[in-house]
Amino acid sequence: MSTANDKRKAPAGERVADWADGRLGIYSLAKANMRKIFPDHWSFMLGEVALYSFIIIILTGVYLTLFFHPSMNEVEYHGSYVPMQGVLMSEAYASTLDISFDVRGGLLIRQIHHWAALIFLAAMMVHMMRVFFTGAFRKPREINWLFGFLLFVLGMFTGFTGYSLPDDLLSGTGVRFMQGAILSVPVVGTYLSMFLFGGEFPGGDIVARFYSIHILLLPGIMLGLLVAHLILVFYHKHTQFAGPGRTNKNVVGMPLLPIYMAKAGGFFFLVFGIITVISAIATINPIWALGPYRPDQVSTNAQPDWYMGFSEGLIRVMPGWEINLWGHTLVLGVFIPLVIFPLVLASIAVYPFIESWVTGDKREHHILDRPRNAPTRTAFGVAWLTWYFVLLVGGGNDLWATHFNLSINAITWFVRIFFFAGPVLAFIITKRICMGLQRRDKDKVLHGRESGIIKRLPHGEFVEVHEPLTQEALHTLTSHYQYTPAEVGPTVDENGVERKVSRTERLRARLSRAYYGKDNQVAKPTVEEYKEITSGHGHH
Repeated sequence: MSTANDKRKAPAGERVADWADGRLGIYSLAKANMRKIFPDHWSFMLGEVALYSFIIIILTGVYLTLFFHPSMNEVEYHGSYVPMQGVLMSEAYASTLDISFDVRGGLLIRQIHHWAALIFLAAMMVHMMRVFFTGAFRKPREINWLFGFLLFVLGMFTGFTGYSLPDDLLSGTGVRFMQGAILSVPVVGTYLSMFLFGGEFPGGDIVARFYSIHILLLPGIMLGLLVAHLILVFYHKHTQFAGPGRTNKNVVGMPLLPIYMAKAGGFFFLVFGIITVISAIATINPIWALGPYRPDQVSTNAQPDWYMGFSEGLIRVMPGWEINLWGHTLVLGVFIPLVIFPLVLASIAVYPFIESWVTGDKREHHILDRPRNAPTRTAFGVAWLTWYFVLLVGGGNDLWATHFNLSINAITWFVRIFFFAGPVLAFIITKRICMGLQRRDKDKVLHGRESGIIKRLPHGEFVEVHEPLTQEALHTLTSHYQYTPAEVGPTVDENGVERKVSRTERLRARLSRAYYGKDNQVAKPTVEEYKEITSGHGHH
């Protein structure tokens, strides 16, 4: 018979948790973070798509490293793919063929790895655009913007080194393109090329060097940046869109455990499943159809992956300018695009600091902007995307010419013209659309929502009945902050002494007016205006 003094043994899981808590303090850590609140909005899932794609890339990449041989030693192929039997090729290319045709599931894993890389960068770009258009990069998240930007740039170069590893004709053409850009650098270009390739192109070391960079250096840095990025998301708390009960001091949403983690886990398998289905039905990079790389050949329709397409577009549409200085030829047609490329990336990286300087805003921001309420910023973003897609057209000018029966020269000149005109037109049109949406929001606040109900007044006039907005809708439409443009201030002090105004101060005032002047934002409706309209004077 049992007694009241019997002690039951705790379950094994609880004993392990108690053991870990005594050494790591996991209970207090879990209590502080596992109930952290995350807002629920579909746009926040874009970052999750990027995260899950990165995990898929790591998992499939580990599998591929078990079978890939990063060597440029020449061998004769005797594998399962009959059309290539007896062909001389590098070990890298031969091992990629073996992965595709002789390793169980190898081709599917290759396809998943490549598609996940494309989707990772696409999700990163769309996620960054969401952050940009909503102003989520503002204080205190400027550093996190830089982390995300570096993840995107490193992902681009990781993808480039990755699709260069098979040593097929397409990737070899891309590496040759890169080597030509390096050679255009004045004075040191030749030395850089010799150092990178271990001699004259293509050398014998480039695949092994790209392999080390691709599987160790760049992923290691990206993993560190990703961890730092997520830590800052936890530390700063998540941003949220304006709404009732939402302030800069709270977050309205669901707790991390169990709701958010359950949804995130399901979403991971959904992303993995979709990428797998795409990989199973849509072939990408069929290296067996291209053959091994030879320096004297170029594959037809040679195109880089989309994230490198705009850099190729810069070089394709640039006139073939050259100048001779002191017996040396400077290839401006390649060197100028090589300079523009990092300058554009740098301008994207430092934009949060530029906007903070223009506005002089030192407040913390946890509530997101609606893009229409920041028309200049939104117009800049759309202008950059327009410029990017125009250059994508330039990077694939041969495909546009062959598929649509167009002149390649006409396409090149179109890209050259819209390289300058496209972003300007996009900026103007986007800004006007944002201003129009602001005016419509103001009209909704003052007059209510159009109901579609037409009534006839006693004196014969037909009017549409407007329904008043809910308090939630009114809050959403009027909660945004409106900046006052910065002014230079008086040029004469209280003693009548003229004050010297610096060029920096004048520039900041001019930019501030361009951002937040009277022609760049519509004044929010005041309480007095709302009361006058809703009291019935001249309102139906």
